[in-house]
Amino acid sequence: MIQFFRNSRKILGMNARNLEFIRPNNLRRAKRLADDKLRSKRMLKKADIPVPELIGKIKNVDELENFDWAALPESFVLKPNRGFGGEGILVVYGKKKNLFNVWIKADGSLVTVDDLKTHIRNILDGSFSLSGVPDIAFFEERMKLLKLFKPYAYKGIPDIRVIIYNKVPVMAMLRLPTKVSDGKANLQQGAIGVGIDLATGVTTTAVFGKNKLIECVPGTRLLLSGIKIPYWKTILTLAVRTQEISGLGFLGADVAIDRDLGPVFLELNARPGLSIQVANHDGLLGRLRRVEGLKIKTVEKGVSVGMNLFGGEIEEEIEDISGKRIIGLKEKVKLIGKDEKEIEVEAKIDSGADFSSMDKLLAESLGFSSTMNEFEKLGIDYEKIKGLEKQDREKFFKDKNIPDLEDTAIIHSSHGTTYRPMVKIKIIIDNTEVLTKVSVIDRSHLKNPLIIGHRDLHRFLIDPARMAK
Repeated sequence: MIQFFRNSRKILGMNARNLEFIRPNNLRRAKRLADDKLRSKRMLKKADIPVPELIGKIKNVDELENFDWAALPESFVLKPNRGFGGEGILVVYGKKKNLFNVWIKADGSLVTVDDLKTHIRNILDGSFSLSGVPDIAFFEERMKLLKLFKPYAYKGIPDIRVIIYNKVPVMAMLRLPTKVSDGKANLQQGAIGVGIDLATGVTTTAVFGKNKLIECVPGTRLLLSGIKIPYWKTILTLAVRTQEISGLGFLGADVAIDRDLGPVFLELNARPGLSIQVANHDGLLGRLRRVEGLKIKTVEKGVSVGMNLFGGEIEEEIEDISGKRIIGLKEKVKLIGKDEKEIEVEAKIDSGADFSSMDKLLAESLGFSSTMNEFEKLGIDYEKIKGLEKQDREKFFKDKNIPDLEDTAIIHSSHGTTYRPMVKIKIIIDNTEVLTKVSVIDRSHLKNPLIIGHRDLHRFLIDPARMAK
């Protein structure tokens, strides 16, 4: 993990975590509480901390044989009471139609009552518990997925891990379920961890599994940076309140956002993992030392200190480490067109768009009037030439000898499918030059004369909270 950091002295290793932070700050009774999920769930609920509803529990073989399987809902989560590292958790995504008591896992495989019984026997035997002692199995409600996270999460519910020390949130990450993790938000099992700026609640950098740095959701072009986490201050407040209630001085707090209920507390972690440092491109040790010994009297003060100390200031470090500039959703950019004609405009940064696109009048101002005029004379009808292969389409337009026509783009939108002309320009974004092809369309009815698509954003990270310069 040290390879990801310029200053290895800031990294918190496992020995230092255990000896310097867990052992002195987490009393034995508090650790026992964290290790007992059912007990901690009761305690938190009593303190008005929202937690997932308990559906049922099975403490022994007799209860297993007499359990009412028909009482289980279509989706649920089966957990070992004393499990760790996500081991033994079974997420059921839905119920199989026309089959009695048969459910579906995130990967599409079926789960029968016999399968559940086998899994629960393993839980009861202690196969997933911390010390291998006999355990309790319990069912709890499965959270409903927030629409914001739907493109990013594979058939599971993301959660936010917050590290709290001395009543101060010091680091956080968004954990996204993947196909590899079987719909579970656990990095040890192959989930994605995305660092979060504590001041803004906006995602920054990401890691897949334990240490593979990534920019996009695997298999897609969907950027993981720039996601604004809803209820951000509420999530931090919940995490700090839970530390107060539990008595754990050093805590990993897991919070999910339910579509209907908002933030819901999932789990206490007395021994939080350390991959959160890779996801944030920063070491925990340096942050923990900064808040060590502070006199934090209230939850609100602790949240405020964490947001002020560990938000925003990491921007330059992230730029240095990643080699990328951080930009906002709106940026003032300089365009350089034909014969070095220059124009400065405000652009919309749109990672969901394939190509950059600019307004026809803007293109004409950059010296491409004849390109636009000649292209419009063709009266291109998408339906008439949609059957052409790419090579044939390129030849079709090349034979028309349209000046400065670099390429054409097929654009699908709510208004239908069209061919658009593309011209070559330079875009200067935050002092970084991008030579690119942009499509041209009438955008006079839209607010932004220029949008910059993801093909031109590989050298940038996006922070939605950043204002245009």
